[in-house]
Amino acid sequence: MDFGNLKMYIGGKLLDSQNKSTKKIICPANESVIANIAWASSVDSELALDAAQVGFKNWSSFTLEKRTDWISKLRDAVLKNEEILRTAIMFEMGKTYEASHEDVEALINSLNFYPKAMKTHFQNINIDDEENTHTHSMVYSPVGVAVAYLAWNFPLLNVAFKIGPALASGCSIIIKPSESSPVSAYILGKILHDINFPAGVVNILCGDPEQVATTLSKSTIPRLVTMIGSTNTGKRVIADSTTSIKKLSMELGGNAPFIVFDDADFEAALDLAIGIKFGNSGQICVAANRFFIHKNIFDSFLKAYVERVNKIKLGFGKNEKVDMGPLINFQARKRIMNLVKDAVNNGAHIETGGNIPEKFKKGYWLEPTVLSNVNSKMKIYKEEIFGPVACIMSFDHENEVLTLANDTKYGLASYLFTKDKDRIEYFSKNLDFGEVQVNGIKYAIYLPHGGVKDSGLGHDCSHYALEDYLSKKRVSIAI
Repeated sequence: MDFGNLKMYIGGKLLDSQNKSTKKIICPANESVIANIAWASSVDSELALDAAQVGFKNWSSFTLEKRTDWISKLRDAVLKNEEILRTAIMFEMGKTYEASHEDVEALINSLNFYPKAMKTHFQNINIDDEENTHTHSMVYSPVGVAVAYLAWNFPLLNVAFKIGPALASGCSIIIKPSESSPVSAYILGKILHDINFPAGVVNILCGDPEQVATTLSKSTIPRLVTMIGSTNTGKRVIADSTTSIKKLSMELGGNAPFIVFDDADFEAALDLAIGIKFGNSGQICVAANRFFIHKNIFDSFLKAYVERVNKIKLGFGKNEKVDMGPLINFQARKRIMNLVKDAVNNGAHIETGGNIPEKFKKGYWLEPTVLSNVNSKMKIYKEEIFGPVACIMSFDHENEVLTLANDTKYGLASYLFTKDKDRIEYFSKNLDFGEVQVNGIKYAIYLPHGGVKDSGLGHDCSHYALEDYLSKKRVSIAI
């Protein structure tokens, strides 16, 4: 598949980079070139900042109803172009075609949800005056230009989490997709251009982070910097942003525990333990990394889990019925294989997988892998795996597993399976994570998504995300 030469979208125009630089984008499934994108420099970043500033002045003057009309027009255009967007995601990420639906669905849901959430939750609030001398109100206003840095693992889902609240609140936005998967975002830029979306409100460009991200973060124009990515990248972005006082919202790394007690629904826990680990080839911020299984069911769970993992079908292509694709690049696979090697060298046992599959001569494939006998001193226990490797461990007592689960610098998602109501209450209170999901797993645009500790600041999804894009002003009028 060749998506041709793709241009940046800045100030309502499709543009080549000022220095005419381009970059070839490679499909991780077969290492073929799928697109040649305009590769932005610091000059292009400055152009985007100026365009977004002008776009904000225009967009923020629109009524919510007028903004909603434009957002609906974009939604309809996305639906019309769903096939090419899904195909682009499949080729730039290597994910299954079936899984690509989640990205486009998330974008549609975001464009539907946020205008309604803005209207429902962020109307001006009156404050009573105890002396009856004034009237007071809290007025919500868009903060200004937002800059969004996106991870490569869900190219359009990550766009969805940022563009919906930005547009509904009245902000303009500069979107920098990942260098690994920018194709679908660039196609979205063309869609915005083709429907004559108001100029400068959305700007999309990608380039070397030292050129693009550093320029955007250090500028005093943005009033909000938001991102989805690694904790180390988040720390760098925060440091670069200190040239002015900016709002920050970040969804960063995770190291999710998956705790199964012996009274849990065994089959339900097993099903979800497969999906939350090997979906998107394990390249999910909320993927379970550390599986803690009660000693009474550990052997049966491990056996059943390995049997299920061995049935996972690898493959790539629109007409292929497969369960899992490749990793994003060679470096990602090398890093994960080194984590597995380190674990084995320190006593872990490979129950299945751990190798590059023989049938795939090109691409960045890795067998779905299960490790047992993992302990808290291993790198794979402490680091975010971000790949198809499950670490299965046993535990005996509640306090023991709670301590193990919380033994991480990350605090994004956690999963608990038990029927004991007192235990659910205890763990819900004491698991040190932004999300505790009990006896099931659900994510939706209307549900808050955020972490604590090194997993980030603020929230994506739900009306809480809008708080990052809005400022509050008190207006007091003497009677």
